[in-house]
Amino acid sequence: MHLFLEAVDVWLFRDGRPFDAGSDHRAASVFPPYPTVMQGAIRSHHLVANGDKKINLTSKEAIAEAVGTSEDYRGLNVRGPFLARREDSGRIVRYLPVPADAAPVEGVVQSLEPCAIPDGIVANNATPSLLLTPKRTPSDQDTQMPTKEETGNWLTESDLGRCLKGEKVALVPDRDLFVRESRLGIGLNDSTRTTEEGRLYEVEFIRPQSDIGLSVEVVGYDGWPDRGIMRIGGEGRGALFTKMDDIGWPSLPCPLPSRFRVYFATPTYFEEGWRPDDWGRFFEGAVELKAAAVNRYESIGGYDWAANAHKPARRYVPAGSVYYFESKGQARLKPGLPQNAISDFGAEIGFGQIIVEEWNDG
Repeated sequence: MHLFLEAVDVWLFRDGRPFDAGSDHRAASVFPPYPTVMQGAIRSHHLVANGDKKINLTSKEAIAEAVGTSEDYRGLNVRGPFLARREDSGRIVRYLPVPADAAPVEGVVQSLEPCAIPDGIVANNATPSLLLTPKRTPSDQDTQMPTKEETGNWLTESDLGRCLKGEKVALVPDRDLFVRESRLGIGLNDSTRTTEEGRLYEVEFIRPQSDIGLSVEVVGYDGWPDRGIMRIGGEGRGALFTKMDDIGWPSLPCPLPSRFRVYFATPTYFEEGWRPDDWGRFFEGAVELKAAAVNRYESIGGYDWAANAHKPARRYVPAGSVYYFESKGQARLKPGLPQNAISDFGAEIGFGQIIVEEWNDG
């Protein structure tokens, strides 16, 4: 089922930093939330939607059998969540992060292209055969050089496809999709219900703009009504969910082009940091990584309510990262990967979602 979630009021999706009383004074929000947040909300609401009919909510074994655990999802597959807009026609338009290899050019952006390192230049980058350089033509080489400027953080799904093909596209700023609201609070002594000195804190909430919400695809669960309210994120804030027609996901070329770029639409985790120990875990055929544009890592953890402790945090490659490959002979994504995702962890619940496009050196 494809769900569109709208905020009843505001949402709170804290980042991966601990926020115990006295350990920090500000809790920042991540938007859209990480797949770990979404899978937890979906599994919890599945119990609500089916508890009176099929699931014995008093039995831990029955609950685990129905919705699994935080490490074993029992057939649940999730794609998303993604920022999305519901248009007047009912059509859902997804918004995805700007590619890390895109450079601003006079209010728009254009993806860069790899090229060979010029003779005489020595570099210590991890992919020494190619560099990312601006794609330029004689007509615009003097006027279209990338400059550092703020143009926005999001692209519609269709514009992202154009960007990955090398076309210039306009970005969508955060303010067109959501705003951040900071609210102050102070810690209380539970026994006396009085304020405690030095426990002033600030929490950042997310308020989506009109018709903006989250798009998420769920496979493996049924029995949900067409419309309802569920709890999601910090403080159990409300989300109005509506079942929508499936909008699909960009298909992957098979076989892969001889040169292709992989765009990560959601964060991904690799045991070796920014790349896996062997790309052969995800590809059939010989592929070689030629270049990569990777933004700063994101630490994703969470809180284990059963153990009353913070979960270990992992460092993830952020959404928007782009990897360039060359294949020797025919190559394809390995069959059997959950949702055709590339990730050493959490592919079933939405990590490592990819879009693949061909690239040609300039």
